[in-house]
Amino acid sequence: MNNDINQALAVLKAGGIILYPTDTIWGIGCDATNPEAVEKVYQLKGRAKDKSLIVLLENENRLSSYVQEIPEVAYQLIEYTDKPLTIIYDGAKNLASNLVADDGSIGIRIVKHRFCEQLIQRFRKPIVSTSANLSGAPSPRNFQEISDAIKEGVDYVVTFGQDDLTPKQASTIMKLDPSGAFSFIRK
Repeated sequence: MNNDINQALAVLKAGGIILYPTDTIWGIGCDATNPEAVEKVYQLKGRAKDKSLIVLLENENRLSSYVQEIPEVAYQLIEYTDKPLTIIYDGAKNLASNLVADDGSIGIRIVKHRFCEQLIQRFRKPIVSTSANLSGAPSPRNFQEISDAIKEGVDYVVTFGQDDLTPKQASTIMKLDPSGAFSFIRK
């Protein structure tokens, strides 16, 4: 795993994109503060620019670096959820402008996955996570279901987790406004 982290770090620091396992499905990732790297992800997926990508952080203590105002309930939701939860916050900051939605919001998930936690902690920046599929195609439930176009289109493919054939699911997505009111986008 250490070699994978070192290789992935080198690619992220150079503005490249990686294919990596997460606490949900396999993701395509890059430096969430680098607009050129984010553009590469959009290009690879063939994804419309008005469809936002999400960001992963390794712990909730870093949220305030990327969100202007965090409702107190967010910390409770993160702590007590029993499945991966992506929360869409208003007032994104310090992220690539082409990553932030037109309304200024950003989806962030506090990842609970050994590889991702160590990668993000060592990178010291958030990373993009979007499903490892071409836009419009089904999300891969494990590494074997990822298309060759995606595998060949990234700068580094992480080997850790490739042999795990357990079907995975995307995270729950919840929109949370500064008042604490929320709604589910995807359950």
